[in-house]
Amino acid sequence: MYITRLKKISLIIAVCLIQTAHGQAKRILTMEEAILSVQQETKKSLRPQGMSQLQWLPGGTKYSYVKTGTPAKLHIVDIETQKTDSNLSLDILNNAIKTYNSNMSLKSFPVMEWIDNDNFKIYKDTQYLNFNISVQAFRNILSVSSKAEHHEYENNKNNVAYIENNNIYIATPEGPRQVTWDGGKGIVYGQSVHRNEFGITKGFFWSPKGNKLAFYRMDESMVTDYGIYDVSKMPAQIYNIKYPIAGAKSHHVTLGVYDMQTQKTLYMETGEPKEQYLTNITWSPEEDFVYIAIVNRGQNQCFVNKYNVELGILDKMLFEERDEKYIEPQHGMMFLPNETNKFIWQSEKDGFNHLYLYNTNGKMVSQLTSGKWMVTNLIGIDPRGEFAYFEATRESPIERHIYSVNISTNEIKKLSSEQGTNTAIFNAPYNHFLNILSSTTVPKKITQNTNKGEQLRVLLNAPNPLEEYQLGETTFFPIVNEGTVLYCRMITPPDFDKKKKYPVVVYVYGGPHAQMVNNTWLAGSNLWMQLMAQKGYIVFTLDNRGSSNRGHAFESATHRKLGELEMQDQIAGVNYLKEFAYVDANRIAVHGWSYGGFMTTSLMTRMPGVFKVGVAGGPVIDWGLYEIMYTERYMDTPLENPEGYKNANLLNYVNSLQDKLLMIHGCDDDVVLWQHSLLYCKTSVNVGNTYLDYFVYPGHKHNVTGKDRVHLMQKITEYIMENL
Repeated sequence: MYITRLKKISLIIAVCLIQTAHGQAKRILTMEEAILSVQQETKKSLRPQGMSQLQWLPGGTKYSYVKTGTPAKLHIVDIETQKTDSNLSLDILNNAIKTYNSNMSLKSFPVMEWIDNDNFKIYKDTQYLNFNISVQAFRNILSVSSKAEHHEYENNKNNVAYIENNNIYIATPEGPRQVTWDGGKGIVYGQSVHRNEFGITKGFFWSPKGNKLAFYRMDESMVTDYGIYDVSKMPAQIYNIKYPIAGAKSHHVTLGVYDMQTQKTLYMETGEPKEQYLTNITWSPEEDFVYIAIVNRGQNQCFVNKYNVELGILDKMLFEERDEKYIEPQHGMMFLPNETNKFIWQSEKDGFNHLYLYNTNGKMVSQLTSGKWMVTNLIGIDPRGEFAYFEATRESPIERHIYSVNISTNEIKKLSSEQGTNTAIFNAPYNHFLNILSSTTVPKKITQNTNKGEQLRVLLNAPNPLEEYQLGETTFFPIVNEGTVLYCRMITPPDFDKKKKYPVVVYVYGGPHAQMVNNTWLAGSNLWMQLMAQKGYIVFTLDNRGSSNRGHAFESATHRKLGELEMQDQIAGVNYLKEFAYVDANRIAVHGWSYGGFMTTSLMTRMPGVFKVGVAGGPVIDWGLYEIMYTERYMDTPLENPEGYKNANLLNYVNSLQDKLLMIHGCDDDVVLWQHSLLYCKTSVNVGNTYLDYFVYPGHKHNVTGKDRVHLMQKITEYIMENL
């Protein structure tokens, strides 16, 4: 295994100081503080200060945010005069809402959306309410059923689509309308489909002017039922979920369009086979067409199609994209405001996610961005259609910066100036943006900038929320394994002494769509890792091949052989650490959750002897028991890739477990089914392997949340300390 050591990147979060300026010892994190990020005695947040609900008002000359305090207040700032209106407090809102309805009250400042410069909208107790700042009064805009789920508000006509009793309803000023009638018994309406893959997060899509509603209809009656036990009842009760397992039958999805005027629904004729993925739903600006990126079940082919919503038929297949491994469109098209026959499409077809300008006949006009870097977010297009604004990894894979690209000339200009991770909120005219920066040295900094990148003023420079705590030093550095650069993060104990030897905890995820190491506050780590450093451990993380934001070749290198290259890269990181005299090579632990649980178990059994102890949470054990959409993208089907499934099946390596492994699972897990770790337990008993320990969390799904998470992390910590 070839490893080249590269010069460390000099990015340091915090250098430990044992004494404060007044000679007082700095604080040590408790488990509650590390997990809940709140200081126990003072209830002070240990997360960087922000500007809550920071947003632009519709005209783009003012922005607002909620300043926490007693009471919380809404601040509205004029960007030219810098005059701040802070007269609206939570107390005033509560007086107004009690005047509107004596049974209503607000415990905190509500989530708000501006309607115009004098009115905003909130949702409270089944009601959408308008608050007028001038008269300081609420009025009802619209009410929905108390059983309503999955709301989708439409601003132009003030209608709300929602689900009640498994069917679609629309709340209108004239009253509710029922749109579908056959929901339930395997028919799902208006919800996210395809297990939330392909960037799908919802099931309703209002047209631009609010005259039509597109919605998903999912028939999953053919999908196998999978039982989840509710042990809180006596006797325990079973409830079934639909869980499409790799290689088995998948659900069928169609797209319906409801016309608000005719009150009729038409389904788009998306054709055969029915086992396909309807993704990236986008309306045309004129509302006469809807665009669907249709991906085949094999996920190596995508057709971007244009459908006539009046007839429900295919108008034109605009273009096709293919890849020998897989294709994964995740972003709908964005139309130019001044030329509605042109749109920007995001694609990885040249190996990295970039922006392409197309016309509605399917002809590519130009490639707007290119290079060995990723566009990570297309923010928007200015009203004149001259510039597109985006976030990207152009400077470094572990940073994000803001850019503009001239749509006519393809000239790119960098708009953010400071190293780290930048995100931007643009106003409606796109002549100003609020830049939010986080880096290893900057907890959070918010500035007002022009669209040319000029920084006009600093709105917030958050103090270090961990100033009182004794922290270790966190560094970035790259290593090279088999010719590929891999980014690493290492946290050393606060009183680090190179002459001593330290045990190591390797935290691993390692799967697609995640990047653990980045130039943000704490470098992508969390306070539990700092707590472990305080207890005398070096904490190490490496983003292996297969992880995100490094391009298609990097991410898809693991195709059909999940676990193999990832393990090689993780071992390369461990071997790098072992070169240092201060690393105790005989005392290395590994811990991860979900894909990280799969990686932890893989490393403990397929690379035995490297790690003395492991903790695997919610692990995938057999990819043949995981969901279709994810698994078949990265592994193909079990029939197509039997060798790959066999090699990755961790039940085949139980005999090789020779060090202590704690496996943890939520009993109600509907992502990685509980069956995975139960089968591992069963196999361990069958072969007589006693190195496995096991713990479950009844009532929890894929992640253990709330106060129980403190218990979880205490359990993990104690297990590592006892066995390392």
